[in-house]
Formats: sequence, C-alpha cells, structure tokens
Amino acid sequence: MSRGLAALGDRNFRWFFLARAITLITGSMSSIALAFAVLDIDNHPESLSFVLAAFTVSNIVFVLFGGVVADRLPRALVIQACYVLDILSIGTVAVLLFTGTASIPAMVGLAALNGASTAFVLPAMQGIIPQLTTPAHLQQANAMLSFVRSAVTIGGPVIAGVLVSTVGPAWAMVVQVLGWLAAIPILAMVKLPPPAGSGEFSLFADLRTGWTEFWSRSWLWTIVLAFMIMNAIHVGAWGVVGPYIAKNDDRLGISGWGWVVSAEGVGVLLMTLILMRFPLRRPLRLGMIGMAVFAIPLTVLGVHPAVVLLAIAAFLAGAGGEIFSTGWSLAMMENIPGDMLSRVSSYDMLGSFVVMPIGTLVYGWLITRADPATVLVTSGILYAVIALSALAVPSVWRMGRPEGAIAVADS
Repeated sequence: MSRGLAALGDRNFRWFFLARAITLITGSMSSIALAFAVLDIDNHPESLSFVLAAFTVSNIVFVLFGGVVADRLPRALVIQACYVLDILSIGTVAVLLFTGTASIPAMVGLAALNGASTAFVLPAMQGIIPQLTTPAHLQQANAMLSFVRSAVTIGGPVIAGVLVSTVGPAWAMVVQVLGWLAAIPILAMVKLPPPAGSGEFSLFADLRTGWTEFWSRSWLWTIVLAFMIMNAIHVGAWGVVGPYIAKNDDRLGISGWGWVVSAEGVGVLLMTLILMRFPLRRPLRLGMIGMAVFAIPLTVLGVHPAVVLLAIAAFLAGAGGEIFSTGWSLAMMENIPGDMLSRVSSYDMLGSFVVMPIGTLVYGWLITRADPATVLVTSGILYAVIALSALAVPSVWRMGRPEGAIAVADS
C-alpha cells in the first residue's frame, strides 16, 4: 500500500473512514441548501444569522458535556446516537420544506437541535482517530479524511446550487438523511477497547481535569483565543454576507457562490494530496500562516465579487486552511493524552465557537447598515493580523513533531 494510504491498513480506520466518507458525501450539499432555504422563507440576512446562531449557541451550551461523555463512553457509540438525532432534525426540515410549512422559528429550533448533536459528535470524532490507527499513520489518516471532505465540497456546492435553483433545497436534506442511515451500521464494525476513563462519574471533576490539561499548554489556548475572533469573522463575513451577496449581486449569483465554495474545496483537496506524502514539521507555524490567506477572498468578496476572481482567492484560502487543519489535529493528537483528548478538544471547540453567534448576528445587522466593501475589507485585514500575531508566541512558532512520526513519514 502506498505511503499516502497507509492508514487504510488499519481495520478500524477503514470502517470509520467508510462511514465518515458516506456522511461527508451525502451531507455536502446541506449547508448551502439550508442557507438558501432560509433566505427563501425570508430574504433577509438577519433571518439567516438567527438560524446559524441557534446552531452555534446550542453547540456551545453542550460541547463541554459532549467532551466528558466522549471520554467516558465508546466514541463510536456516541457518534451513532448523534446520527439518530440528526436524522430526526434534518428529516423534519425536509418535511417542512416539502409541505411549504417551514418558518424561521421552526428552522431556528431544528438548527439548535442539530447543534446539540454536533456538540457530542465533534469531541468524539477528535478523540477516536488516534484509537483507529498507529502514530506513524496519524498524519495520513487526518489527510485522508480531509481529502474526502474537500473532494465532496468541490461537487456538492455546485450540485446544491443547481438543485436549489431548480427543485428546491429539501432534496438535499433527504440525501443527508440517507447517508446518516447508512453510516450507523458501518460504525458498528469499529471495534475498540473500553474507554480509558474509570472511577465514579463526576461531571465537574472531569471538566476540571480537562481544563487543567488545556490551560497548561500556551500553544493550545493561544490558538483558541485567536480563533475565537477569527471564527466569528469567518461565520459572519463568509457564512452570512457571502450567501446574501450571492443572492442579490448578479456578478456572483447562487450558482456562482456554489462554484466559489467548490474552488475552496479544490484548494483543500490538492493540499491534502501533498500532506499525505510530506510531513508537516512545524504544524502550527505553517498552519497559522496558511490561515492568514483567508483575508484574500474576504477582500475580493467586498471589492469585486466576480465568480472567477473570487474562486481563485477561495482556492488559495482552502489550501492554506488545510495546512492548519491537519497541523492542528496533529498537534492535539500527538501532545494530549488519549483519555483526555475529547475533553480538551471540547474546551478548544468552546473557545473557538463561543463568539460565533455574535459574529453571525453582528454581520447580519451590519451588512444592512454599512457599505459591504468596507465591512469585508476591514474584516480581511483584522483576520490576517490576528492569525499572524499568534506566531509571536514561542510555543506556537517552535511546535514540532515527534521524531518517530517524521522518520516514518520520510521513509
């Protein structure tokens, strides 16, 4: 087996990879479909910001508890249970859209339910990957998952744009439900040892242990603080303002926005192919430089949102973002004890997500009261400054890899 696909030699990772690939493929259209479904109900950016904020607030409320549960219970089982909840929430969205009875309050409530489910899935996903493969294959495993994620975002948004503009967004939700139904029995094939957590369950004691582990690493909380603001900018400027401009500016359009998001996926895809073969020796240093590139598409979106130019900028940002994504996963998985990885990841997610609802609401309000170009260019500059400022922290700049992982990757 080639070096880039070495992780597939691990049985548990093969089953997990298959299940994850199915959910990524079938769910690739849903975010764009949901955005335009909300705008069809009420063509106002504030309505979309309410739905996105509901998802994120719910995620924030439950994510720490999700981390504790994922460290205490079998992580594959946690993911399966959450998929059942997702089937119910996404299926209900589809029914409401098919029957023409969808409303903004209903979409807000269902988004909150989906956000609660995600609060358990994400820590479990982060914690389970090191259990599925060997340390020598960890970078390849993360890159392979990113490869599938980026591959489906290339075609998914384009198909979603066509689907939404022809038969409506509800069918995208149906496809996602079918994918989740298929993934549940596949995940049952993952056989892992019992969770490492032992002793009497205590939510607060487990949270306190996770917090101590989190706060003891300056590189960890520095990056989380940076992303606290960067994610708020991203979800507001790109997630709310982007679809709004696409729907109301003929230079971009709904299908054009799908091409732009797909171009970002192409950038991620090509970078994952590189990362399957070449080790990241300085994962956080290169990662934060890569994240700063996202300032380019933000600026282009504000100044001249033409499809081709914006797609090129999104391609570059996708490549840079993937360097960070893989590097961050490696930094967490190689430096945090496995029995606390989900809890520490939940603190990472809490800090990274906590300001996102404010970002969606602020940008939904701001874009109707200020010049979009000024808002987006200013956001791009601020985003780049924050990303690059994190490099001033020595532990971020100097973070390396275990010698064994580099040696195997080079062999």
